[in-house]
Amino acid sequence: MNSELFCVFQEALQRIIATLANKNEELHNFIETLSHLLAGVQVNSSQVVSDLEEEFDTLFSILEEAKESMTNTIKQEQARKSHELQNQLTQSTNALESAEELLEFANHALDIKDEEEFAKAAKQIKDRVTMAPAFRLTMKPKATDNMTHLMVDFSQERQLLQGLRFLPVPRAPEIEVQDCMVVDNAVTIVWRMPVEDSKIDHYILEYRKTNHEGLPRVKDERCWELVDNIKNTEYTLTGLKFDSRFMNFRVRACNKAAAGEYSDPVTLETRAFNFGFDSSSSHLNLKVEECSVEWDPQGGKGLDSKVKGKENKGRSGTPSPKRGSNTRSPAPRGGRDRFTGESYTVLGDTSIDSGQHYWEVKALKDCKSYSVGVAYKNLGKFDQLGKTNTTWCIHVNNWLQNSFAAKHNNKAKSLDMPVPERIGVYCDLDGGQLSFYNAESKQLLHTFKTKFTQPVVPAFMVWCGGLSLSTGLQVPSAVRSFQKAENGLAGSNSSLNSMAQ
Repeated sequence: MNSELFCVFQEALQRIIATLANKNEELHNFIETLSHLLAGVQVNSSQVVSDLEEEFDTLFSILEEAKESMTNTIKQEQARKSHELQNQLTQSTNALESAEELLEFANHALDIKDEEEFAKAAKQIKDRVTMAPAFRLTMKPKATDNMTHLMVDFSQERQLLQGLRFLPVPRAPEIEVQDCMVVDNAVTIVWRMPVEDSKIDHYILEYRKTNHEGLPRVKDERCWELVDNIKNTEYTLTGLKFDSRFMNFRVRACNKAAAGEYSDPVTLETRAFNFGFDSSSSHLNLKVEECSVEWDPQGGKGLDSKVKGKENKGRSGTPSPKRGSNTRSPAPRGGRDRFTGESYTVLGDTSIDSGQHYWEVKALKDCKSYSVGVAYKNLGKFDQLGKTNTTWCIHVNNWLQNSFAAKHNNKAKSLDMPVPERIGVYCDLDGGQLSFYNAESKQLLHTFKTKFTQPVVPAFMVWCGGLSLSTGLQVPSAVRSFQKAENGLAGSNSSLNSMAQ
């Protein structure tokens, strides 16, 4: 077998191995998903059985309370009627006894022969009849034995109980991937229901960041976050920092009773340029955090004199900056030297090899002097931004005499405009373009046009103040549109003209 054929077979085998490895990873993820779902079935089944028992217990309790209440009502009605009828019965019995006695007396009076005695008895009988209870009683019962007004008909309720069913759960929405958008560090998710459902009250959107392409993994390094009570079938997440390659999204519909199944998840790419400050090579007078840098006039005090001597070696006419205590150690073996002298510089920790990238910088209050731009990675430790042919920047000076200028190769171009609160930096390495913008209004401040011959790194200078850094940003659509339009005009705007190299 000749070497060329061997290379072909080797490349084919490598492709097969890569395909198998990807498939194995997919299977591992799928098995984890199935295991997670199986465990979830057990847990959720126990939970819904418990909920069902609780609901039936509540229903039984309501029925028992209703039965007790209605039974008490019947008993109270029975007692009322019995009391009324018993009183009437007692009164009627007494009246009957009185009437019978009076009747017997009247019959005896008929046998009286003496007229005077007869008249006297007759008058007495007449008076007693007038006052007799039998003639004063109402001969109508005050209550009846009818209890039908307390009868019940639970036929409708029985039908309802016989019709008990599980809650009508909404179906899973379907995310319209073709209508979803990722732009300006915002993500718009659009979905629809497979069938119209008028009972849907709201939706829940869940999302999480991930560096894995494809279907979401059960065990991911990030947790799901959610947005609740969404009334429409689309939602836009704004102000995101894209510090992961992708984001997973899923949606579920909710009615007044329950939440439905999740939609099939989708994964959208959220790639952006992320970097921090490189503290290993920053000037010792700079206090560097991942996304902020501050001037520290006491930085570096107490370092070994040999380190100082080494740093000062070879400097000509450059005043030595004051230094103070700092816990950062010198650059590790194999790394670049720290910036020193008057090069109060810190670089980004990630280089730009190709493509279009964007980041923003904000000066802290009362910062007297700072520069923002890019540089080649081989920038010398004494080199200052804008003073060499390997650095491009804009410089802000608020000390003694205010100035705002674009600098490159020790040449400056004054910028006749206010210094913005935040500066956006756009770098198109392949297109040989570095532009600076007002980050709020997207007004162009200045553009360098050149041919970058090697990768560049974000570069910053700070003196008497500090800077905060915002990364994980997409190139804003306004900047993309502006760059496209301006490039089409081929330098018609004077601010786009390249500075002399």
